[in-house]
Order: sequence, then structure tokens, then C-alpha cells
Amino acid sequence: MSGYGVVIPAFNASGTIAKTLQSVAAQTVRPELVVIVDDGSTDDLAAAIGGTNLPLQLLRQANAGPGSATTRGIAALSTPFIATLDADDLWLPTKIEDQLAYLRGLPRTSGVFCHLRNFRNDQPDATEDAAVPGWSRSTMLIRREVAETVGPVVDPPGGRGEMIDWIARAREAGFALDMMDEVLALRRIRPGSLSYGRDAARDRGYLEVARLAMLRRARNKAGAG
Repeated sequence: MSGYGVVIPAFNASGTIAKTLQSVAAQTVRPELVVIVDDGSTDDLAAAIGGTNLPLQLLRQANAGPGSATTRGIAALSTPFIATLDADDLWLPTKIEDQLAYLRGLPRTSGVFCHLRNFRNDQPDATEDAAVPGWSRSTMLIRREVAETVGPVVDPPGGRGEMIDWIARAREAGFALDMMDEVLALRRIRPGSLSYGRDAARDRGYLEVARLAMLRRARNKAGAG
């Protein structure tokens, strides 16, 4: 058994999710289960995920946001390791193998992320030159106890910043999260995606995440005083 499962939150992702699943199927270590959470899509997501030999489970919910969908997917897994992936991003073939080896070699490390490169829409072979640290859903592999302790991935106003908030809460809970130097994931950049470009309404989430972090620090400081 590989020891890991995958959670993919999906909203109107029928145009990209097949490629995303192909990158999961191409992993050198096969997942025990891939849970796709349809977050109130209006397209035919079920048809788009057909044709793969991966062990799949499709869950559906009313539209509540990627954090809610991620939380529900994690709850459906029983594997000791949990990987998450956006429905339009891609993994390179040794992503999970390398991260599992990293965590198994460092038992006090609770989660590991990797560098990534951006690519434009349907051209993954034409990536941008700069590799960046990927503190994101698509690069994360964690031990189960992290998710159980930290709790749900909370969707802030505007729909952006939920992973920043969750990672901050994990660190505040004392979990060690590391960043690998290797580029093991590709992030799709396309107009219309939730994270594309600057948008004042969507960017409100980042402000809320910062506000909540400051409140937690103030409470912790007061409790230690």
C-alpha cells in the first residue's frame, strides 16, 4: 500500500481535470484513493473524470468554496498521508515518491511542500523560467494527524487565502512544515480561475486571513502573560 490519498476540490473544472488526473496517474507511487469533491459545479464534471484507471470517489456538495471541498475530501480519506491538488494544476511524476521519502526520513516533520513553476493554460511544456516556493494546495503532502489537529480549511470572504490561513494555523499548532527545493508541480495560469490576477473583491480574503492571524497572536500573548 502506498499510504497516501489525494483530495481534489473541483468547481467547473471539466476542461482541465482530465489532465490533472493524468498527472496523478503518472505518479511513480500510486495513490490508494483519489477523492474529487464537486463544489456545486454546473458543468459535466462526472463525464470529464471518466477514462482513468485511478481509484476514484466523487463527492458532491452545494457550492461552498475550495476550503470546504478540501475539508470534506480529507474527511473521506483514511490514509496516513494526505496530498491535495487543485483541479487545474499538474504534478511531475516523482512528486509523491520524493515527498514520501522526505517525510519518512524526517519523522518529526509533519508536512512537506515543493517548488513549482507556472504554465499558461494548456502548455505545460512551456513553463515560466522562475521556480517559486509552492506554499499551496497543489504542493502539499501532510501526515494525517496534522489535518485532524488543525481542523477545517476555512474559506475567507472573496474565496482567496484559505491555504495561507490553514498553513499558518498548522504552524501555530506546533507542526513542522518543510519546503523542498525541487520543482515537483506545475501551476496553471488562466483567466477566470479563482487565483488569476488581482481582484479587490476576491483579495478581501487575504486581509481577513491577516486579521485572524493577528487576533490569534494577541490571544496567545495574553494567555502567556
